[in-house]
Amino acid sequence: MFPVRVLTGLLFAGALLAQHTYTLADIEAGGRLYRANCTVCHGPDGDFVPGVDLGRNKFRRASSDEEIEQIILKGIPGTGMPSHSTLREMESENIVAYLHSLANAGRSTLPPGDAAKGKAIFESKGNCAACHRIRGVGSRMGPDLTDIGSLRRSAELEQSLVDPNAEILPENRFVKLVTKDGTEITGRLLNTDTLTLQILDSQERLRFFAKSNLREYSLIKNSPMPTYRGKLTTEELADLVTYLVSLKGI
Repeated sequence: MFPVRVLTGLLFAGALLAQHTYTLADIEAGGRLYRANCTVCHGPDGDFVPGVDLGRNKFRRASSDEEIEQIILKGIPGTGMPSHSTLREMESENIVAYLHSLANAGRSTLPPGDAAKGKAIFESKGNCAACHRIRGVGSRMGPDLTDIGSLRRSAELEQSLVDPNAEILPENRFVKLVTKDGTEITGRLLNTDTLTLQILDSQERLRFFAKSNLREYSLIKNSPMPTYRGKLTTEELADLVTYLVSLKGI
């Protein structure tokens, strides 16, 4: 893994065009690396650092994918961009794949919103706290949103609100269990290995199951997140997304 500053200083005036064909698996792996290590400094859209816009694939010191990968691995002497010799070459390639995908993914089409109004929608009409938690307040059934604005792009948040089944991150999957006596249990999957499953059940209880004691178990295909398409106006969606983007964990 590499520090959050890994991509600082890569921007240049022209847009970089992809020289390789990347698979969806490459992009997803790069996205995980980027979100885990880069968003604190660069933000989900890659535009937190003044003059830098990684989400639009504009780089200062590179004109090819290979040059970006070498900068990630070796850094830029005399700048804040350090070397990362422990990072595997494949991981740097995955990051580049993800950066290209950002440029093609587009950004939220919603108009500017009001974060204060969005907070009110979150707490009332949206009933979001029934599943989500912010700064220790709310349910643990869904992802903690305390720092969601530093982790997810505004376009991704918009999509999650109107089409929650479009992308379900592995850590947000729910599972259905059937015990040997026929009892059905659903919950958020926290961990699994060869022998056991760990879930947070519908009453927010942490529970462990030996797979040998289960009749069956399977991931639930659809997200438990409700769609707000048609339930919130465009203005209300904009306000709610603006509020979520403002949540930086501080």
